[in-house]
Amino acid sequence: MNDSTAPDEARGWRAKLFGRMLHSYFVLTRSMTMGVRAACFDSQGRIFLVRHSYVAGWHMPGGGVERHETVEQALAKELREEGNLVISGRPQIFHVYFNNRTSKRDHVVFYRVEVEQTVPRKPDLEIVESGFFPLDALPPGTTRATYRRLKELEGDAPPSNYW
Repeated sequence: MNDSTAPDEARGWRAKLFGRMLHSYFVLTRSMTMGVRAACFDSQGRIFLVRHSYVAGWHMPGGGVERHETVEQALAKELREEGNLVISGRPQIFHVYFNNRTSKRDHVVFYRVEVEQTVPRKPDLEIVESGFFPLDALPPGTTRATYRRLKELEGDAPPSNYW
């Protein structure tokens, strides 16, 4: 049985272990962690979401900013890796959040971007599902943080300082 067909419970403990090991590495090698995440919209106004193997729910794509990398370079890289997405036009920075649920030193730079997908992304060990969804038909399991960010983007709620 490969990981894409493994039961959720088996993926769950491996995912938690992987996440803790990864975060432990960052704690030892960095004084602060910074990530990027984006609300990615296609020409039809649908949003792109991903479901990871190591954390529950549907999320907006994103990831960590590496040494010697700008936040926009990290954004382009993460969108390419997580969705085969290419940014059209200029990314619009929306807000910077303190992600205190992850650690006491993690920040997320959040963007709104227009994207085109070069080819549909196939599931793998990191991303088990992905796709574009109409805003009024998000998939079951979409995270509360995703809903909060969308309300902020729409102007229905002021931006929080916390992810």
